[in-house]
Amino acid sequence: MTDQYAVLGNPVTHSRSPFIHACFARQQHQRMEYRAIEAPLDGFESCVSQFLQGDGKGVNVTVPFKEQAWRLAACRTPRAELAGAVNTLWRDESGQLWGDNTDGIGLVTDLTQNVQVKLEGARILMLGAGGAVRGVIQPLLDAGCSQLFIANRTAEKAQLLVEQFAPLLPEGVLLQGGGYTSVPSDGEFDLIINGTSASLSGDLPPVNPVIVGAHTLCYDMMYSARPTAFCQWAITHQAARAVDGLGMLVEQAAEAFLCWRGVRPDTAPVISLLRQSLAQQ
Repeated sequence: MTDQYAVLGNPVTHSRSPFIHACFARQQHQRMEYRAIEAPLDGFESCVSQFLQGDGKGVNVTVPFKEQAWRLAACRTPRAELAGAVNTLWRDESGQLWGDNTDGIGLVTDLTQNVQVKLEGARILMLGAGGAVRGVIQPLLDAGCSQLFIANRTAEKAQLLVEQFAPLLPEGVLLQGGGYTSVPSDGEFDLIINGTSASLSGDLPPVNPVIVGAHTLCYDMMYSARPTAFCQWAITHQAARAVDGLGMLVEQAAEAFLCWRGVRPDTAPVISLLRQSLAQQ
């Protein structure tokens, strides 16, 4: 029988995960099928349980179920434990349900390998304090940045994240958080990451453009066929580069594939194919 995998979300019809994992399977000669399943908002756990019976081997989890998946997993990887959210589930040989969060490593891999940004010593501004941001904070800190400021519309949420991650802070790293008006304006940031979904609807976090310089990379964790509102804002204010999160999407999927199949696919050709597919829409 062919091993079965799926992404569960609500809504989920827009998901690119089936396309990505089909590319991975062909590339790595893996006998598997992957599809998108819209789980009922009040029936996520039963949907996971039903799928992982029989030929179901693993599940990706997207909005709005990542925190439910974290609670459901009997065993969690250290990075999933820290993130408080799970986007990858599978059963081990003893039947235990494992959960992982591959978002953070997906972001860092895209930044360092595909975008070729040096994170060591970088001054980073993170916009937003939701679940997407929580999953990437520790990987960014571990990558060696010198400063990470978390800015959010509700300052208290950003400050809570600072308190959570402060005990794990590598030596010499400055971690701060607050409202958008409290973002330090005493110099340009090396990297500004938009971790909100606002730009897909044309909205932007209200940050002072003085923090953008000629060497600043602006990175939107969201992606679309055309430049997001955040990427357009970055270009308008003469950022060095503006990049969307398509590469992060593929890299986090590759990490999930590694959890399930024991091999990490080559992501570069899949990113290229996905970009072409989006452009044709």
